[in-house]
Amino acid sequence: MQKYLNKLFTGDNIQFCKELPADCIDLIVTSPPYDNMRSYKNKQDEQNYNGYSFDFEGLAKELYRVMKPGGVIVWVVGDAIINGSESLNSFRQALYFKEVGFNIHDTMIYQKTGTRFPEKTRYSQIFEYMFVITKGRPKTVNIIKDRKNKWAGHTNWGHGGHRLKNGEMVRRPKAKPYAEYGSRFNIWIFKNGFGFSSKDKLAYKHPATFPEDLAGDHIKSWSNKGDVVFDPFMGSGTTAKMAILNDRKYIGVDISQEYTDLANERLAKLVNEKS
Repeated sequence: MQKYLNKLFTGDNIQFCKELPADCIDLIVTSPPYDNMRSYKNKQDEQNYNGYSFDFEGLAKELYRVMKPGGVIVWVVGDAIINGSESLNSFRQALYFKEVGFNIHDTMIYQKTGTRFPEKTRYSQIFEYMFVITKGRPKTVNIIKDRKNKWAGHTNWGHGGHRLKNGEMVRRPKAKPYAEYGSRFNIWIFKNGFGFSSKDKLAYKHPATFPEDLAGDHIKSWSNKGDVVFDPFMGSGTTAKMAILNDRKYIGVDISQEYTDLANERLAKLVNEKS
């Protein structure tokens, strides 16, 4: 296992997972290509330039094998409009994860601040799903508490109680004041697009980066320092970058050598900035 840690690899993610030992990954944060929404470079097969076709069912089975009990997958995905209808492949994938043994711990929403183009026949799409998928009960839960409480400093209303059988009234203890910040809800809003998703321009050489804060917040939520974070659709290396910044170990794999090179360039830049 040691030979895979803190490294990025090029190749088929299913074959790569087969090399990994069972029960070795703490957290996966990834956004797979979906519904032909982007063109992904694949220099190994110029005839299949798009490179977005993958064996989802085969990968889901391998991810179950390599995940530790209590491990978490954050699967960020959306649906294209095909022949006038949403594909709903996102939900087909979520249901298949259940079939192979995972739990759907939460269906979260990544809300974007901008849309690619305005819709004329429906409301403009500004979100993707973030399925939080677990192998059994999640072993690590670090809920982020950054939601400003409207009633911070106040106690909840009412100071009732109940009567005992002898008629004596027993009052409830006075509640503690509400904290300044409460737990975040499961709809997360991030600025997206050039200049917002990433703090370094190299990331935008990839056609579909997700926000660094999205990856970082999930890494904080579902793993601890020193845990192993894996991205089987590594792309520009955002998950690996945020793993480094949050003191986690990382493993990444991508089918495209060009994107592996891009991700390594980003990580080298990060290491140089930290040193």
